[in-house]
Amino acid sequence: MTNPDAAGRSRPSLVPPAFPSPLAQNGPGHGASIAPPAPATPHVTVPGGAAPARAGRAAPIWLFGLLLLLLVGLVAYFLNAIGPGASIVGMILALLPLAGVVLAIRIIDRWEPEPRGLLIFAVAWGAIAAVGIALGVDLLLAVVFGAQSSPAADALSAVVQAPIVEEVAKGLGVYIIFMSARRAFDGPVDGVVYGALVGAGFAFTENIQYFAISFIEGGVADASATFFVRGILSPFAHVMFTSIIGFALGLAARRGATPAQAFGPWLAGLAGAIALHAFWNGSAVFGDFFALYLMLQVPLFVLFILGILALRREESRLTRSRLGEYAAAGWFTPQEVDMLATGAGRRSALAWARTLRGDRRPLMREFIADATALAAARQRAISGRDPHAAHEEAALLTRTAAARQQLFAP
Repeated sequence: MTNPDAAGRSRPSLVPPAFPSPLAQNGPGHGASIAPPAPATPHVTVPGGAAPARAGRAAPIWLFGLLLLLLVGLVAYFLNAIGPGASIVGMILALLPLAGVVLAIRIIDRWEPEPRGLLIFAVAWGAIAAVGIALGVDLLLAVVFGAQSSPAADALSAVVQAPIVEEVAKGLGVYIIFMSARRAFDGPVDGVVYGALVGAGFAFTENIQYFAISFIEGGVADASATFFVRGILSPFAHVMFTSIIGFALGLAARRGATPAQAFGPWLAGLAGAIALHAFWNGSAVFGDFFALYLMLQVPLFVLFILGILALRREESRLTRSRLGEYAAAGWFTPQEVDMLATGAGRRSALAWARTLRGDRRPLMREFIADATALAAARQRAISGRDPHAAHEEAALLTRTAAARQQLFAP
């Protein structure tokens, strides 16, 4: 089917194909038709102003200011409650699992990287705001009900209070990202990345306290034992909990939900995170932690990894589908779509770019990143949830066309 353009020529009218995956967009709308590219010109550079609109892709600056104020209070609390020496020891130990976890999350995010500012905000929210909220609730409960130190009170705190309070505090950060940076929250993978980083930040600060207290009470031996349990056996625990919330919001985002409409999925994800968190803590309080870890927690982690792989396959399928529409209009070749839609194809493209004069891998990385962002922008345009999608599509088409010409330049 074709529609005439302003000059009376026909151009393809792109009707979105069916969505075969259960993770895909339901009930897609009709995106605007894609005009064919202009004839290639010999020496094209990427225009400095041709950048996607930033609106809806960043957290409000005042939230960073609030986090800075909370950080000052949190540092003062740690210095007063634990002392500077033990706090530094705890922080150094806590940095090790954090580095491994963040590296793993970045690998997940590599297909379509999220804005760096949002990634920093997610970690900061978990490490500062979520911990501050949890500490504030603990203090409030202690004031209202008095200090409780019985085994029953400790079990109630670990299995009921901590999962509810901590997951609400962490989940609030993921929901804030969804509301304030809606255009950078495209689907389940994005939600998992944001939720995982919030959980990683929370675990980092919590680990500082655990490692420091262990060092104070039992020296190197106790600190090493605590590090083994929390830093080696279970560095992804909080990551998995909060990822459930992000996954639920990601599904809502893929279906074009507004923040109000996404509140229900957020509650559902929150319930799942609380349940998994309570189950994890309960295995340590009521059972043999190491036996349950091997029989239940390890399989859960394997399922988590398999779920991530399934989500990445869905991202690959969506990229191929959306870029295929641009290929039909002449912006990409079918071979380029195949290359851009698979990890193996991208690795081959980078290897080829390395053989070009001057090693053009950085340019190829930009081409891959912009083409992937273009597919995501097209998806948002089809769902009708992004008023800036048309501008972003135009900017990214300009950038990818210029990058291709530079790649093939002699």
